[in-house]
Amino acid sequence: MTPENRSCQYATAFAPGLIDPAIAAPEDLVAAPGKRVVKRYNVYRNNVTVSLIDALAAIYPAIQRITGVDFFRAMARFHIRETPPVSPLLFEYGRDFPAFIESYEYAREMPWLADTARVERAWLDAYHAADLPVLATEALGDIEAASLAGLRFRPHPAARIVRSAYPAVAIFAMNRTDGPVSPLRSNEPEDALVTRPEQDVIVSRLPAGGATFLITLLAGACYVALNLGFSGAVRLGIK
Repeated sequence: MTPENRSCQYATAFAPGLIDPAIAAPEDLVAAPGKRVVKRYNVYRNNVTVSLIDALAAIYPAIQRITGVDFFRAMARFHIRETPPVSPLLFEYGRDFPAFIESYEYAREMPWLADTARVERAWLDAYHAADLPVLATEALGDIEAASLAGLRFRPHPAARIVRSAYPAVAIFAMNRTDGPVSPLRSNEPEDALVTRPEQDVIVSRLPAGGATFLITLLAGACYVALNLGFSGAVRLGIK
């Protein structure tokens, strides 16, 4: 067996127990004289779990603020046991967290929480998206009218659209700051457009029909075939 295969085999045996406390420490583990192998493995297992919980807290600070630290960390621990990381990049972790929240028994009284997490995840993905030039408004004015019928748009790598049956954008916005949270008096659905036209990520609350318009446009629909009366979005410069 090559060293690479031995290393892979060892990692396959070593890693699962780091997430699942029901899995015993690998039998072939060794430690320095006088050191208890299982105890040291459990310490390492705890450190891994805490690091992943901390990563989720950094990715979803608004969700942690809404639920409180203790609730968030307990929820995150259950998620980690179900969904171990698949990438060495911690900011890539937690993509399945919103779906987990949606099914988490103790979050059922907060049905809007999962969509709020989806907005927050979209913010991070937009932040880390590739840097490409954005389409300037002036460029549209330079297009000849005869060419508009064949005009198609390609989404910028940082563009994200999140649809919600709840006021997820408002809930996200009010919990991404350190100030006091005002009572939310709206229960209307809100769709979010998350973009990064320059260096800052912007979360925009789309008007009625805005998400449908943009999704259709970015899917390749003809520009002039859509309702060009789209009034734009309410932009929230959330950092």
